[in-house]
Amino acid sequence: MDDIAALGLIRRIGTLRYHGCVATPSLPKPKRPKAKPLKAKRRSQPVILTATQLTAIPWLIHGFSTRPGGFSRAYRRGDLNLGFTKDDARTTVESNRAAFLRELGAVATGRLHGSKKREEFWPLITLRQIHSDLIHCVNAVPTEPLTGDGLITSIPGLLLAIQTADCLPVILVDTRHHAVGVFHAGWRGTVQRIVEKGVGEMQRCFGTRPRDIRAAIGPGIHGCCYQVGEEVRARFESQFAYAAGLFHEVKDSDPVREKYPMLFLTARAPGHSELPVSIFLDLVEANRQQLLAAGVPKKNIEASPLCTNCHPDVLFSYRGESGKTGRMMAVAGIRG
Repeated sequence: MDDIAALGLIRRIGTLRYHGCVATPSLPKPKRPKAKPLKAKRRSQPVILTATQLTAIPWLIHGFSTRPGGFSRAYRRGDLNLGFTKDDARTTVESNRAAFLRELGAVATGRLHGSKKREEFWPLITLRQIHSDLIHCVNAVPTEPLTGDGLITSIPGLLLAIQTADCLPVILVDTRHHAVGVFHAGWRGTVQRIVEKGVGEMQRCFGTRPRDIRAAIGPGIHGCCYQVGEEVRARFESQFAYAAGLFHEVKDSDPVREKYPMLFLTARAPGHSELPVSIFLDLVEANRQQLLAAGVPKKNIEASPLCTNCHPDVLFSYRGESGKTGRMMAVAGIRG
């Protein structure tokens, strides 16, 4: 965790803020119980990351969940897994979600049931995500499950959510018309312009002006780790004039070739066969460029520096954990 603290960012238990980047806290060591508990205990409270510009908006509630502070044991003890995955128990995930919403402050006024006061949370609107450009405008709690990768609303009291474990979570907020959107941007959604279309849908549904939008790109896999194939680069190059700037190549090393170069001589210029290269995609920059192209001012866009693949201790990573991992959530809602 020292590498994160060295960034000189704000560090606090509970809700964190970032100035165009995210701080990750060192959590206190839990006290050992005197007796063995009958059920799993959370090691600490959930840690929620928030964007500085969005935190300054009084009517907005938002946050990016992280890994610590939950009840799950399917991946690692004390994980805050918020997705109904095949490896984790549904009741455990429901407990994690309740802890997350409580820490977030998305709690409605409790109702009395007999002599006890029951806690009620904001409705959590989620999607069956399919790596698409489908966006839903939500005006009430859906009666049927939604499928797609984007949600927008101007209705107070609804909490929009998308789940990630490497793909980028993006939150858009219209400060003038009091509207919000959340988007799931993997490479497939990005090449289909999910975030750019999100700005367009907010314009169509709410009259949003791009200059009034504040955007926050949460933790996801970064260009340092996001290796892709040539076919992905070709897809981006077919869609974006700036695609070349989104990729970088790293030539694979070969110690034997370096020590005995004469063994690999060929008739091709410059005299040696070429080593294969690995291609890496900067997904954060790709989505930043889409927001700029849609008219969102550069100063209104914040992005986390945290790469999920580099920090599996505090973030879930599908690639970093070979597909067996939990899910984080990015949420946004409007206070009534």
